[in-house]
Amino acid sequence: MQVVAYDGSRAGSASAPATLDVRRPDALRRLLTAPGQLGLSRAYVAGDLEVVGDIYAVLELRDRLTGLRPGRTQLADLRRLLRVPGAVGKPLPPPPEEARLRGRLHTRGRDAAAVTHHYDVSNEFYRLVLGPSMTYSCAVWSAPDVGLEAAQEAKHELVCRKLGLREGMRLLDVGCGWGGLVLHAARHHGVTATGITLSPGQAELARVRVRDAGLADRVSIRLEDYRDVADGPYDAVASVGMVEHVGEANLASYFSTLHSLLAPGGRLLNHGISTPAGRTAMQDKRGFIQRYVFPDGELPEIGTVVGRAQHAGLEVRHEENLREHYALTLRAWVTNLEREHDRAVELVGPARARIWRLYMAGSALGFEAGHVELHQVLAVRPDDGRSAMPLRPDW
Repeated sequence: MQVVAYDGSRAGSASAPATLDVRRPDALRRLLTAPGQLGLSRAYVAGDLEVVGDIYAVLELRDRLTGLRPGRTQLADLRRLLRVPGAVGKPLPPPPEEARLRGRLHTRGRDAAAVTHHYDVSNEFYRLVLGPSMTYSCAVWSAPDVGLEAAQEAKHELVCRKLGLREGMRLLDVGCGWGGLVLHAARHHGVTATGITLSPGQAELARVRVRDAGLADRVSIRLEDYRDVADGPYDAVASVGMVEHVGEANLASYFSTLHSLLAPGGRLLNHGISTPAGRTAMQDKRGFIQRYVFPDGELPEIGTVVGRAQHAGLEVRHEENLREHYALTLRAWVTNLEREHDRAVELVGPARARIWRLYMAGSALGFEAGHVELHQVLAVRPDDGRSAMPLRPDW
């Protein structure tokens, strides 16, 4: 049964109209027992609903349906319309891909579990989606047609130049992923780099990449929480796409920890997603992103980020919003996933392939509409009033 038919032209697509189809009767049961985004998410992940055609076109309906949650009368009408029995029974078990974390929010153990849920899916799957750079963060595009690899290379270089990296410096990359930034910094700027991650899968592949690049004497990868790093000071600290896992309540201690790991005059580059002013940092606990993509993720408003950094003793020197760049990056990832869909399903199964397609396409539209932002904040640990910063940006 076709639930939604929508012309993709308004989403900037030349493809055929997109549809949202009911593939199995369980879709209606999930929608009736968990109305709203959670029921829709479960039905889609389980394969009871399927998006056919341009996913961006279907997702454009999101803003029109915001806040739609039927009451009892509407649910009863829906049952009659669809000839569903009045008693739909107990809710179906959620798909196994749904995250159910336990313990106190943002403890070391729970944070490790949240990271494992998202990142330890399949290194080969991430290579398929992200491309050869294996860089899972916003690229920097000089033009929309430069290509994903060139844009990711430009992002790594921008971070290195903002940090003022020079030969012989020590760099700490907090949340290093598969090692793209530390490899670039060691190869092109001569630093000694340490990358830390909570993902065993990332650490394993990052070490292989370091070895294959012949940089094992200058780059080390550690499976470590940023709160446990004890070998400072570092001349520079990068945190790219990691602050979203920290939690707004922990931002003060997060920046204090990074401050303590910096040498006087050292720079910090914090690159992270945030929400516009007036929106809550914590995502909807019953929403798709929290349950299936980034459990416990929080997106603090940029003013909060800057304020917490300054209160920790860091001096913020530069800030820029790259949200349009993230939209371009996400669309490139969706293209990669759709082009290699069959292989993706072989690697992680149909449910996870659907999750990543929906999450990345929806996020691209969110960045384009200004519902989410991507900010780079450059700060320095002052040295008795000396910042060692150029009078004007040199990057």
